[in-house]
Amino acid sequence: HVQLVESGGDSVQAGGSLRLSCVVTGTFTVPLCMGWYRQGPGQEREEIVRIPRNGLPRYGSSTQGRFTVSKDNAGKSLYLQMNSVQPSDAAMYYCVADWRDNCASYPDMVSWRYRGLGTQVTVS
Repeated sequence: HVQLVESGGDSVQAGGSLRLSCVVTGTFTVPLCMGWYRQGPGQEREEIVRIPRNGLPRYGSSTQGRFTVSKDNAGKSLYLQMNSVQPSDAAMYYCVADWRDNCASYPDMVSWRYRGLGTQVTVS
């Protein structure tokens, strides 16, 4: 069955960089849309970015310009390059994927069919 496995979460100093990874397993097909969410302590879940299988990413406003999403050539590994990390970036980061739509749907994280368990980022 399909699973999303995130990695790369760590403790990082403010101003530093970190790269998160997400691998899709259990399927030979490439998701139509993938993305990253995060949830900090006591905060609402926030969408960071979504990227269609073929097309440009759409970023949320809070991280645009500092975070960059990318995929591998196979389209089943998703990365999030985090630069100029701020204390407000401390959160659990979740990878999401879906095959039903090319990123036009999914108004919130729970609407995505597949979600990872998350990887923790702390900022010191």
